[in-house]
Amino acid sequence: MAGASMKDIKRRIKSVESTMQITKAMELVASSKVRKAKERVEACRPFFDSLYETIQGVAAGNNDFDSVYTQKRPVRRTCFVVIAGDRGLAGGYNTNVLNFAMEQIAGKDAVVLPVGRKTEEFFKRRGVQMLDTPYPTVEEMGIDGALDLAKLTGDLYRSGAFDALYVVYTHFVSMLSQQPVVRQVLPLALDEQQPSEKATGGITLFEPSANAVFDRIVPQYIGGMLYGAVCESFASEQSARRMAMEAATDNAEEMISDLSLRYNRARQGSITQEITEIVGGAEALN
Repeated sequence: MAGASMKDIKRRIKSVESTMQITKAMELVASSKVRKAKERVEACRPFFDSLYETIQGVAAGNNDFDSVYTQKRPVRRTCFVVIAGDRGLAGGYNTNVLNFAMEQIAGKDAVVLPVGRKTEEFFKRRGVQMLDTPYPTVEEMGIDGALDLAKLTGDLYRSGAFDALYVVYTHFVSMLSQQPVVRQVLPLALDEQQPSEKATGGITLFEPSANAVFDRIVPQYIGGMLYGAVCESFASEQSARRMAMEAATDNAEEMISDLSLRYNRARQGSITQEITEIVGGAEALN
């Protein structure tokens, strides 16, 4: 029995060691992806900040300015772009942001545009209405995909398919902290009290009109907002996965230590039993 017990413990140790190698590799991959996602956010931010300044300048520098993207109208239906992960093994990341999204949707006539496989699966199981469109994955979604989503949602908003657009994602605070947030995308809320510096520098002539220029820029700005949210969410997902895999690796090390101790005790017990049997046999012969 002692030999069989030792064999089972040794097999268990090898199994845990194999699992620990996987979790350690996933931790290293997640760490690398977090850095790349942060670099993506920082690289694209200046361009879209400039777009926002231009939007502010167009709105503030024209007294007769009027755009469908800024008009406030009765909200009968709301669209939510919800961004979660493509995979699991990321701690509570997916659960937190998806439950937060359900809280925002509760009590509203809402339609969801899911980004990420887990988002699509979550809302499909709950029977929430989703836009009839190919749903992008987070990892494969670049700026082109974000601009396509911006054009799709912008066209639907202009046609009256819904009256407000929100994006729900996870804000990357730090490697240890990620916070689900919701941001209003449409209608645009411009800061009329603080026009941009470009708007105060003189009169700007827009051709063919300020409204036409504004309506052309807004989809790009919305695409930037969505792309930034995707990058923030991806960084948050990888950070949460890194923390989860680090915790799993630590737990595996503790299990291996405990199993090794049990193995040594079983081995000592087996040796003691063999010595006892040898001594007992020698005494019987004498």
